[in-house]
Amino acid sequence: MAMNESKAGVTPDTNRKRNLFKPWTWRRSFPVVPVLRFSGAIGVVTPLRPGLTLAATASAIERAFSTSRAKAVAVLINSPGGSPVQSMLIYKRIRALSEEKGLPVYVFMEDVAASGGYLLALAGDEIYADPSSIVGSIGVISASFGFDRLIKRYDIDRRVYTAGEKKMTLDSFSPEQEEDVARLKVIQKDIHGTFIDLVKERRGKKIEQAGDMLFTGEFWSGTKAVELGLVDGLADVRTKMRELYGEKVRLKLVTSSRNMFRRLRIPGMGWDEGGEPFLRESLANDVISAIEARALWSRYGL
Repeated sequence: MAMNESKAGVTPDTNRKRNLFKPWTWRRSFPVVPVLRFSGAIGVVTPLRPGLTLAATASAIERAFSTSRAKAVAVLINSPGGSPVQSMLIYKRIRALSEEKGLPVYVFMEDVAASGGYLLALAGDEIYADPSSIVGSIGVISASFGFDRLIKRYDIDRRVYTAGEKKMTLDSFSPEQEEDVARLKVIQKDIHGTFIDLVKERRGKKIEQAGDMLFTGEFWSGTKAVELGLVDGLADVRTKMRELYGEKVRLKLVTSSRNMFRRLRIPGMGWDEGGEPFLRESLANDVISAIEARALWSRYGL
């Protein structure tokens, strides 16, 4: 047998040498599942953490769906919500690429996927949670402070000049007007309706039994969310992907590329859509954003 191999010019040593020069991807063809991780408030930029926006996540999303040998895309979500617009933009980008590339999307909830965080989760063909995850809060909220009596008490003269009689609607330093609140509630109802329609479209018959109780803004544990049809099951990404694609599946975390300044996350500094740094208007804006983000998390006991 050895003589025949030698005559053909092929020996065990020759085979080993050829394998050494083969690229790793030729020698091994393990299935790959790129993983996207969305963590933080949506659209809210804090001093120490850029908010989740389409501009901040687009490059990672594109790379995930362009990964060689990808069998699916997994998305990890840990978000209390935030901007409904940015939530919808990220959702649409994921769904568009899923259909374009023919790759299924599996979503896995961490501590919380509520409000806009749950809207992001709807991008998944299947949604999974931890038993203790906080899920839901399908509603719209607007919160502010009223300082009109405070400035009156200290005899502060505020001067504002506008063109347009409704330009100062819901101004924090002016007395609240019933007609302004009514106008805000109409807008909230429109946004809420869009959210509800998307939940019904994506979850279909799975939520029919629960009915409209899902849309009151209430939130539940992951275990209860499975019963209500908001979630497909209880699982973590590693276990589920191994169940679907075998023990040798490789999970590849895909992150947005950041320059040195962005990695530093300097208070008072922001980043434009191209990822370039710029100085924000004031550190006070960053402080207010941090308070806003903290308030979003605290609603869920986190």
